[in-house]
Amino acid sequence: MTATCLALGRLVAHGQSGEVTIHIDAAKTYQTISNFAASDAWACQFVGNWPDAKREKIADLLFSRKTNPDGSPMGIGLSQWRFNIGAGSTQQGNASGIGDEWRRAESFLDNDGTYNWQNQAGQVWFLKAAKQRGVKQFLGFSNSPPVQFTANGKSFATKGKVNIVPDKYDAFAAYLANTVKGLKKVAGVKLDYISPVNEPQWDWSDGGQEGCPYNNAEIAGLVRAIDKNFQSNKVSSKILIGEAGSINYLFTKGDKHGKGNQVNDFFKPGMPSYIGDLPTLSRTIATHSYFTTSPMAASVKARKALADTVAAIKGLELWQSEYCILGDNAGEIDGNHRDLGIDAALYLASVIHTDLTVANASAWQWWTAISPYDYKDGLIYIDKNKTDGNFYTSKMLWAMGNYSRFIAPGAVRIAAMPSSGPLLVSAYKKGNELTLVIVNPAKEPVTTGFDAASAKLSLKLSYLTAQDSELKYGKVTGNNATIPARSIVTFTGTIN
Repeated sequence: MTATCLALGRLVAHGQSGEVTIHIDAAKTYQTISNFAASDAWACQFVGNWPDAKREKIADLLFSRKTNPDGSPMGIGLSQWRFNIGAGSTQQGNASGIGDEWRRAESFLDNDGTYNWQNQAGQVWFLKAAKQRGVKQFLGFSNSPPVQFTANGKSFATKGKVNIVPDKYDAFAAYLANTVKGLKKVAGVKLDYISPVNEPQWDWSDGGQEGCPYNNAEIAGLVRAIDKNFQSNKVSSKILIGEAGSINYLFTKGDKHGKGNQVNDFFKPGMPSYIGDLPTLSRTIATHSYFTTSPMAASVKARKALADTVAAIKGLELWQSEYCILGDNAGEIDGNHRDLGIDAALYLASVIHTDLTVANASAWQWWTAISPYDYKDGLIYIDKNKTDGNFYTSKMLWAMGNYSRFIAPGAVRIAAMPSSGPLLVSAYKKGNELTLVIVNPAKEPVTTGFDAASAKLSLKLSYLTAQDSELKYGKVTGNNATIPARSIVTFTGTIN
């Protein structure tokens, strides 16, 4: 596994290719997959109110599990949708201090203390659209407490200090509980998870978006208040914690005092911030893969250390809960500027592969599903127009679909390894159904054979994403296949 990941940069550089054998061992199992997801921040607040034909098509691209007449998928079939529970910067307008209105977020809580369930209408439309298309898991996340409860009356912090005082924890908890109940009534959607803290290691003091820093002790105090409220109000949503700004904060002390070592601080009994025994807390730690994905050798080393730390806590799962391509990535790819083509898609596929096969993440979640910006941050891009506009799909959308459309919640990752060469291979089994995802970053095609030892393997269908293909449907005959240059291919079939 590790050797496969380390081979990526080395073999692409030399353009090596040739015939390899993919060894599959269904008896060797790893994590159970929970979901693949993306979030509605921030564009869905506007796109959800666009003309029906366009918003319906965008929803199909994200959620649909139907197929087109040529056999290719209509959409990428996300299995979870992340709903941004706003802090109310939209209602504050320019007084919010957030200059870009697309990065403000509405709140259900109005200034007079009443709830208006007609707020966040565009986002609620997408919640309903996801449910209508078969999405069964929903998560609500808060970048900041509502402005009514923050220390400075804003949805971002002052000088990197936590922006909520302990005597407002209960009010924030009640707001989250009311939001869960309100969305169930207005949208018919239950939020299975509530994530109250986002990237607590960052200062969130520049007015770029809603955000709130916390140290681990402050997170523990807030989560205890939410747990108490959820229990007393019979809210069945599970609390998700972590959402660390970098994976290193989960297993190292890091560079932010009191904000690292989150796996042990929250889930190891005896630690001052231990909350692992709270009834409504999910036995899950979430992190974001930003700034740790290049070079490949460093990415693998960090994820192996993370996997070992998580594995030491019995019953704990790891979610990679937010990622898009940011920064310069050791010179491998620049996060600036849109890339609708295969370059960004191949990089994304390598990140997903490494998070799943080295970090043993049981969920993999993209940042913003729809972006109006000139960054590599969107699966779908739009004109920055609040009432209408054009939309554009990226190959990153379809590369993610090579995983999200075919690896169902409950599937178990099994061992899969190429005998040599540049391929990144992972395999997943649910019952006797098999999904095999192969990434070929090289400039030459690779011919493969498949070896499942004593098991009976039958690959039936393939779905190709490349520069000129978007989950292109094909049939598999025999026990070998050619993986085109610079492509991602998903095979489906059975293994017994």
